[in-house]
Amino acid sequence: MQISDVAYRFTVCAPAFRIVVPRRPPKSFWGTCARSTGLLQEVVYLVSQGADPDEIGLMNIDEQLPVLEYPQPGLDIIKELTSPRLIKSHLPYRFLPSDLHNGNSKVIYMARNPKDLVVSYYQFHRSLRTMSYRGTFQEFCRRFMNDKLGYGSWFEHVQEFWEHHMDANVLFLKYEDMHKDLATMVEQLVRFLGVSYDKAQLESMVEHCHQLIDQCCNAEALPVGRAH
Repeated sequence: MQISDVAYRFTVCAPAFRIVVPRRPPKSFWGTCARSTGLLQEVVYLVSQGADPDEIGLMNIDEQLPVLEYPQPGLDIIKELTSPRLIKSHLPYRFLPSDLHNGNSKVIYMARNPKDLVVSYYQFHRSLRTMSYRGTFQEFCRRFMNDKLGYGSWFEHVQEFWEHHMDANVLFLKYEDMHKDLATMVEQLVRFLGVSYDKAQLESMVEHCHQLIDQCCNAEALPVGRAH
């Protein structure tokens, strides 16, 4: 399986799909685990493209970062994206294309404290019409601990990527660190993505990322059904 034409990868727990994308000049993949998805994708897009946060707020960010295994927009559209391609996926590490395993593409993975994640994940399940979860939070936690939720095991997902966190083409991030020391994380992304900013530009980029985080946190604090 060849997919060296994509670069920054983003991964969320979900069923696995196998696909083939013809080889083209190297790009990137990027990755994360469930419920830190929206925030990471916007920060990565901003850092990699040098975009303005207000500009990102006006665009449909999901169109800029399609999900690899979804039927829409589909592989034909993904193959036409300009380099470097930013592509998300819900696949666990073992189901990623072989070019990622061989180090020919890059992965950005973000793990989140499960005690924090399960609260956000609960709200997410309640907000989706396709799931319409109406059980108690305690029942949801038991399902989470026993791998009884639709997107698969959080524990296995994180463990698989942690086993590769020292790989040269994998950047393993923690959601909490983004709030504790955003400047350091932005510098990590800049180095990993191979983009270049001078000191003033980097400081401006960090400030823009702070704005994005504030916007996302404010949205996440909205009542169920309005933030998603």
